[in-house]
Amino acid sequence: MSTTDKHPTQPIRKGSFLQENGKSLLFIVAAIIVLVGVYFWYQNFYLKNRAEEASGKMFRAEQAVGIDSLSNYALKGEPGKNGFPGYPGLEQIATDYDNTKSANLANLYLGGIYLRKGDYRKAVESLSKYSATGSPVADPLALGLLGDAYSELKDYKQAVTYYKKASDKASKFTSPMFLKKLGLVYEADKDFKSAADAYTKIKTQYPESAEAQLIDGYIARAQGQAK
Repeated sequence: MSTTDKHPTQPIRKGSFLQENGKSLLFIVAAIIVLVGVYFWYQNFYLKNRAEEASGKMFRAEQAVGIDSLSNYALKGEPGKNGFPGYPGLEQIATDYDNTKSANLANLYLGGIYLRKGDYRKAVESLSKYSATGSPVADPLALGLLGDAYSELKDYKQAVTYYKKASDKASKFTSPMFLKKLGLVYEADKDFKSAADAYTKIKTQYPESAEAQLIDGYIARAQGQAK
């Protein structure tokens, strides 16, 4: 093998990489600038406009919930007629305006409506899409409704998980309610000791609650079954 085979005939010049790949580097830089611009537009204009649009349409759906939450108007909305515009229902808002606060709230509404209609799997599907917002009311409610849906599906392990989370996040006014449901699920799952513990927690930590007034009977029943 000759020396010309072992070594390149032209030595690599200093700065040749930049010279040879200058166009590629410029393309990469330009692409980054474009992506940053797209991201800025998406966050500050597209999402903002979608959120405002969703909020406006959500108002009519919430009115329908207030009038009759089990009507199809709340779920499906109403088409426009006689020159008057219609409005989308909660299902469409949750789908078309995902990543907005309105869609998040729509999923919470949908979970409660499906639960009342007896469609427990759909309730789980919608409530599982709800993202916690830090609300001391909505967040524990979503968890508690998930517990209700799983209870109805007789998935007691999941129900226990969500009732525990709900009682931990809830205020002193609603935590006893979730603890009582937790105790009932434990009883349904034949875990009577845990049921008694849940009921006892109501008695000791929330003695002024409505649930505490009759809780002694629940404690006695669970303790009797645990023996």
